Parts: sequence; structure tokens; C-alpha cells
Amino acid sequence: MSKPIYIINGPNLNLLGTREPEIYGSQTLADIETLCRNAAKANGFKIEFLQSNIEGEIVDAIQDAGKKGVAIIINPAAYTHTSVALYDAIKAVSVPCIEVHLSQPAARESFRRRSFVSEASVGTISGFGANSYLLGLQAVFDLLKS
Repeated sequence: MSKPIYIINGPNLNLLGTREPEIYGSQTLADIETLCRNAAKANGFKIEFLQSNIEGEIVDAIQDAGKKGVAIIINPAAYTHTSVALYDAIKAVSVPCIEVHLSQPAARESFRRRSFVSEASVGTISGFGANSYLLGLQAVFDLLKS
């Protein structure tokens, strides 16, 4: 296997399954990790899957992915709308980044409609629950094959 795909998760995603399931669904982050690991393995890839509530740790993970990975899938959660630091980190690495969201931010509160991360990413997938991650992985697989 080659270098891993980094799947990076932002604040409060450790609460999936109990936090507002009407918006985020009932699957836990561990459930999503299992789905992603299985999909990656089936396509000949390994993943590094992590979550942090701390912005600086997420920046460190992006930088690590730039050195040790082949791509990034990121659900920046609330940092989507606030973090120039994540934008700068993604722009500073040479691996492709796909932004994913469980919900559809554009259909929610107005403050959620701006994404700093999408401006630095190859693409954004949102609104498909846990399948957003699998669609993000498929996009990465296709990018890496081309």
C-alpha cells in the first residue's frame, strides 16, 4: 500500500450519534471510520482517521498529511466558517483536499453558508450523511487514478 489518505474531523464530531441526530444522523464517528476503512481497503488504500476539537491540532494534521499522505478528506465542522488557519494549511500542502459535511450547510443558518475551507479545496460534498465521506473517498480515488 502507498501513503495514506488522511480523514480529518473537526470539533464536536466526537459527539456524533447523540448530538442533534435529526441533523447529523445516528451513526457515530466510529461507525463512519469503519465505513471509510472498509472502502479504502477495498480500493487498495489505507487511511489515517482522526478527530480533534482543537484547531491547532487540525492544522498539524493537515501539515502531516502534506508530508506523509496522498490526499485529505476533511470535515472541519464549525471551523468551516471561521478558520483562516485551516484555509492557509490546506493551501500550503500539495496534496488534494476534499471537504465533506454530513448536513447541507447551505440549507442551514446563514452563518454556515460561508466556507473558508471550500475555497482551498478541490471540491465539497455535503448533505448525504455518512455517505458524504464515502463520496469524498470516491472523489479521492478518482483524482489519484487520473
